[in-house]
Amino acid sequence: MAVTTAPAVSPATFVRLKLRILGNGLRGSTGRVVLFAVGILFGVGGAVGGFLLLAVPGLLDDRRVAEIMLPLAGALLLFGWLFLPLIFFGVDESLDPARFALLPLSRRTLITGLFAAATTGIPAITTLLATGGMVWSAGLLGGPVAAVVQLVGVVLGLLLCVAVSRAVTSAFSTALRSRRARDLATILLTVTAALLGPLQLGVLAGAERADWDRVAQVATVIGWTPLGAAYSLGTDVAAGRAWTVPIKLVIVVASIAGLLAWWSSTVERAMLGAASGGQRTAKASGSRSAVARLMVRGLPQNRFGALVSREMRYWWRETRRRASLITLGVVGVFLPVSMSINGGGGFTVLFVGALGAISLANQFGFEGNAYAANVVAGVPGRTEIQSRAAAFSLFVVPLLIMVATVVSLAAGHPEDIAARLGTLLAAYGIGLGVVLPVSVRAAYALPSTSNPFAMSSGGGPAKGLLAMGVLLGAIVGTLPMLLAGYLIGDVWQWLGLPVGLIYGGLAYVVGSRLAGNLLDRRMPELLSAVTQR
Repeated sequence: MAVTTAPAVSPATFVRLKLRILGNGLRGSTGRVVLFAVGILFGVGGAVGGFLLLAVPGLLDDRRVAEIMLPLAGALLLFGWLFLPLIFFGVDESLDPARFALLPLSRRTLITGLFAAATTGIPAITTLLATGGMVWSAGLLGGPVAAVVQLVGVVLGLLLCVAVSRAVTSAFSTALRSRRARDLATILLTVTAALLGPLQLGVLAGAERADWDRVAQVATVIGWTPLGAAYSLGTDVAAGRAWTVPIKLVIVVASIAGLLAWWSSTVERAMLGAASGGQRTAKASGSRSAVARLMVRGLPQNRFGALVSREMRYWWRETRRRASLITLGVVGVFLPVSMSINGGGGFTVLFVGALGAISLANQFGFEGNAYAANVVAGVPGRTEIQSRAAAFSLFVVPLLIMVATVVSLAAGHPEDIAARLGTLLAAYGIGLGVVLPVSVRAAYALPSTSNPFAMSSGGGPAKGLLAMGVLLGAIVGTLPMLLAGYLIGDVWQWLGLPVGLIYGGLAYVVGSRLAGNLLDRRMPELLSAVTQR
């Protein structure tokens, strides 16, 4: 009996497939092409900035600075690869492992191919170019040999970053197939990711009073862990510690191999599809009608109330949306509190208010082709937009009230609660006024996958740029409120809340009407934009 063997497929095939999918996704969409081009420009800027920063120890001819800076920068890169995409950019799932389930590919072929494809993209190229500054520093401090060794370390560091990102997200993607596990894992991972910003601020604040001898000891320890081992090779050679190089290479290579093995053990389960869930026992309906049971209590039983009820349930139950809410909650509380303790809470509160609206930047992308039901039903544009904003605000406004209260109490000025709340509401209203038209005009599709952090190929730059654009617009629009508070003085404690409500409310009304009219004209185009191809 003849035995059918799997065809030999090289990693280059997966790379070409990813590039082909990327090209097809950009074809015929001018907006996505522009956003992708801007993302490339941001990547070039990040690469140049990172290169110059990491080249500073070599330019200063200070080996001690290099021994502290390079391992810590490597550890920060690794954590950035793991968490920052989950907050701002998403994880590229253009080559979803589930799509290869029916193909006769061995596990090794699949993992090596997906791993090679993951190393081709703007984040990977930017990281490689930025860490080239470490090679430059090592060359200036230790000569050509140190530069070559550091180059090997930089390449291995990039592979480690990609491996940890893919292995962890694949493991979470598999775990999230169970509803209960999905809820718990998403909360834990999102809270951890959202805490990175406040932790970085705390580190920067502590750096001003740091004992650099102790920091050097910490950097030395990190240089012997997978976090920084790859990035400390060149400085070790420059310091005459070449004997450490093979040991650290073993640490890094073993870490990459272990992560790939972990990824390999979870990728098969990711290819099998979601497990069948158990049956639910129907609850007693009581005296409420079938329509009333679908409505959130207190909302009008009409089209607007039905849409608000549906959106509220989606925000509470759908994994992607809930991750956005958790991120906003953690950042919204910890960031202004940590900054207010250091005397910079005013602008940070404004930032949090503007940040509240970012989650709606691609609100139609969450639904994908399910939005066709609303198109067929003929839901008016303004009703659609205002119901979505109302549902989201029912979660965000209580958070803004809590932020204003906690920040004022933490700063020792409880009398500023009302004024801070006014600034938050103004920033949030202006953010809605900016983001609602953007969500109609610049929507993009999200991949159909159980991974709540996945993005389509090319979607990461779009998501990041939309978020940054909305954030900047809302901050600039709210600056007059902040300036008025500083100029008026104590009177602002009484005027801040009503002025903020009116200012933010007007911005929201203008933005929602503009978005509603735009939606009435672009429903078919919007549905096409959010439908995954």
